[in-house]
Amino acid sequence: MKREHVLSWDEYFMGLAHLSAMRSKDPSTQVGAVIVDQEHKVVGIGYNGLPIGCSDDEFPWDREGGMLETKYAFVVHAELNAILNSTRDLHGCTLYVSLFPCNECAKAIIQSGIRKIVYEDDKYAAADNVIASKKMLNAAGVELVRLGKRVQLNVDVITD
Repeated sequence: MKREHVLSWDEYFMGLAHLSAMRSKDPSTQVGAVIVDQEHKVVGIGYNGLPIGCSDDEFPWDREGGMLETKYAFVVHAELNAILNSTRDLHGCTLYVSLFPCNECAKAIIQSGIRKIVYEDDKYAAADNVIASKKMLNAAGVELVRLGKRVQLNVDVITD
């Protein structure tokens, strides 16, 4: 008899997004994203962090201050990283992301051809950039699905 109570595809891929988020050096917000094709194959993965070649120690992680004193001018969001790290054309794919995408990521999602977003947290729903994001995503026909249950990862950290 086969094992029952296995993870659904949504739980599985959101779990991968959470695992990816654990790579983020951001002290306040860790976001992960996974792009999956119609055959449930991962074709892109990312987390919020600095671009390749930019040292995590030389750029700011602050949330407040002038633009050049905060992370906002420098960090690449998880969704964009997953798109940039993708291994193939993304038309028709699904994006799993732990935090609802901002307007800038929405533009990249739409342009890349992603047709569905499965997200978990929408804590900035009242922010203008998220309202703009939803307006564009709805206009472009991107399906939005919010997962009702947070996927918990039980990862044992092994240290030497």
